[in-house]
Amino acid sequence: MNQEFNHEVRPPYGIIAILMIGAFISFLNNTLLNVALPSIMANLQVDTATVQWLTTGYMLVNGILIPTTAFLIQKFSVRRLFLIAMGLFSIGTIIAGTATIFPVLLGARMVQASGSAIMMPLLMNVMLVSFPVAKRGTAMGVFGLILMFAPAIGPTLSGWILEHYEWRMLFHFITPIAIVVWILGFILLKDKKEKVDIHLDAISVLLSSIGFGGLLYGFSSAGSNGWNSPSVYMTIIIGVLSLITFIVRQSKLNDPMLNFNVYRYPMFSLASVITMVVNMALFSGFMLLPIYAQTILGISPMKAGLMLLPGAIVNAFMSPITGRLFDKYGGRILAVIGLIIVTGTTFQLSHLSFETTYYYLMFIHAVRMFGLSMVMMPITTNGLNQLPKQLYPHGTAMNNTLNQVSGAIGTAFIITIMSTREAMYEKQLTAQVIGQPTAEAKQHITLEAMLGGINDAFLISTFFIILALALALFIKRATPMGDKPKKSKNLSKVPGNSRAL
Repeated sequence: MNQEFNHEVRPPYGIIAILMIGAFISFLNNTLLNVALPSIMANLQVDTATVQWLTTGYMLVNGILIPTTAFLIQKFSVRRLFLIAMGLFSIGTIIAGTATIFPVLLGARMVQASGSAIMMPLLMNVMLVSFPVAKRGTAMGVFGLILMFAPAIGPTLSGWILEHYEWRMLFHFITPIAIVVWILGFILLKDKKEKVDIHLDAISVLLSSIGFGGLLYGFSSAGSNGWNSPSVYMTIIIGVLSLITFIVRQSKLNDPMLNFNVYRYPMFSLASVITMVVNMALFSGFMLLPIYAQTILGISPMKAGLMLLPGAIVNAFMSPITGRLFDKYGGRILAVIGLIIVTGTTFQLSHLSFETTYYYLMFIHAVRMFGLSMVMMPITTNGLNQLPKQLYPHGTAMNNTLNQVSGAIGTAFIITIMSTREAMYEKQLTAQVIGQPTAEAKQHITLEAMLGGINDAFLISTFFIILALALALFIKRATPMGDKPKKSKNLSKVPGNSRAL
């Protein structure tokens, strides 16, 4: 099989199932580890700034490797790439589970990330070439259902494991599953790739690594080091200059590592902008809610994980339904309705108080995730639908890279907003106190200032989502440039152009 699957025959469900299981456990591993960071800090005797590198390092490796996946998918077979990716992930998981010092654990996480970075673009490319446009929404919906179970069960499962075992059990739990999936892939995946005469440009790899890696590191470090730190703004400047050079170089190569011609297709460009804006708002929200629940309301980590569980389950089960609706009605109506819901619920989260109840938070988060289920997958699928087949690897690589970058930028920006507003509120509240404040008064001022900062951060997130909502009004149903749909009064006369809803 040369990855140009025939839409007239049955899609390769066996290959897709194995790839989905591999992608699922890599997603699950991420959500499991977030809850374990305090335990790792205590056990390995590292501070918050150091332990955050388990997340930042993972993102850096993803940001460096994901742009190369377009080349890898074109060059190698699905079987070879899967076995390499799953093998690296398994090795990293085994090492992490036996780590006794932090540098070994960090190195193991980066090995894990090198495998995970290949997995998602590979799976999405197989999905795109396996299903025709008319059935692609349903297929991507099922794909979303399976992958959304990871964030659904991850925090709760992690909380349970940490209550009964040490943090290393999180990796020991994943290890046998990863090994079994690798063995299944070795036995069942039989596809072959015809020899392709393309070569990876070393200068492009270097520029991409410095560019995307610099941006991710700079924005990820801004929350802890501050925007005035030379390690933040110099890294971002170097990253931007490297990316500009990288883009210019790609336009001059016959076989670019990452083909920026995908942005000649208006629906793909629009989808990229919308998903980046939504990511910037939502990634930060996923951090703010647990901080509020545990710090302001005093909820335990286990209970905070359970609070987020209904929303994740709603998002997961809505995914295949949204896929069917996308096939029938297109992406615009779904995205507009979904973003209206996300806007309303995010605005409600900007009015949190000390009296906000646990079940109110659970309800608002569930409704927010219900709205989100109608946004991300339909918009992304609609954008990819306009690309010709030869650009699928580049489109999926571009989307995954931008998701990493926008998530890092959004999180850094929103957390910075929260921190600066929190400092301002604390200064104002302290000035209102007559005389020397007591320890109890200081604690109340600190919590009230943090609450104000969190509310302001959610308010800024609301404006991001309103911008995405305005852009979503311009979405049109996309058809691939290479396809010739049946003539209809509603179709544009321009080949490959988008069809209005």
